[in-house]
Amino acid sequence: MRWLVCLVSLVFFPTQFQAFAGQALPVTRSIGAPVGFASACARYRWLCHETSGQGVSTEVGMPLLRKVTRAVNGRVRSVEDQSPNGDDWTLPVGGRGDCEDYALQKMKDLIDAGFPAHRLALSVVIGPRNENHVVLIARMDDGDYVLDNLNNAVKPWRATPYTFLATQDFLKRSTWRVTLAGPRANEFS
Repeated sequence: MRWLVCLVSLVFFPTQFQAFAGQALPVTRSIGAPVGFASACARYRWLCHETSGQGVSTEVGMPLLRKVTRAVNGRVRSVEDQSPNGDDWTLPVGGRGDCEDYALQKMKDLIDAGFPAHRLALSVVIGPRNENHVVLIARMDDGDYVLDNLNNAVKPWRATPYTFLATQDFLKRSTWRVTLAGPRANEFS
């Protein structure tokens, strides 16, 4: 009986299951980059250098995404920025950093391991407790996945509690785009 219910669900609601399993984040118009991004872009060539290349299959890419997420989350201690200039987007210093520092370190480690740079982007989100947060997005052939410093799971973006506001363009990497996706997206449209 249980398999019959599953089969009926797949027949009548297939697009819902496909959309959840893997889907690219929707993006629209260009938007200004977050404070701190421009200086990071100038400091780290790999962050904003425009690239091209092949896609990444989930079978090949997912083990690397999980490995890098666990490694960075395990070796960096979370601290708030102490910079007098406001939000300072850097690689973690002395094993410490905030959310965008974790995301930058994961991006660098993935690129160094051979993951295509044009398949990685930073994204500004709002968390379930109304806090601003930055995560790394990895674009796989079957959709976009979130690498987060708050947990070691690599999840499809729809499986997170986040409302996505703006995302770095995957190809024109110094550009940002409005995202507006997730549970509270309609509050910002």
